[in-house]
Amino acid sequence: MADDLSCRRARKVEHRIFSTSFGSVYPHYVAKAERKGHTKADVDRIIFWLTGYDQDSLRSQIEQKVDFRSFFEHAPRLNPSRSLITGSICGVRVEEIQEPLMREIRYLDKLVDELARGRAMPKILRGS
Repeated sequence: MADDLSCRRARKVEHRIFSTSFGSVYPHYVAKAERKGHTKADVDRIIFWLTGYDQDSLRSQIEQKVDFRSFFEHAPRLNPSRSLITGSICGVRVEEIQEPLMREIRYLDKLVDELARGRAMPKILRGS
């Protein structure tokens, strides 16, 4: 029994968001933006900028029910300017997140949050 407990403690436990379907969270991003007067197209523009997906490839990722890990691993081109995204999301500074996948997810969360708070799109997209 003690050996089993030791093994579980030694094993790195992944956050469940990594295996959550991107498509199951996407409507929440859109709803958050729409509650603040923005559109699905605004959310999509942020995702395109961050990941390099286009409308067809984004739709395909959603329809295939890929998880967040696959969504970011297969992103056509992660924007190099994403490292300019700073600030807190859920009480944690995104630039201090050590786990690379969690940092990518939080970058997206932060950008959608900025949209919902009324920040101008050029500033959200870091001058692009």
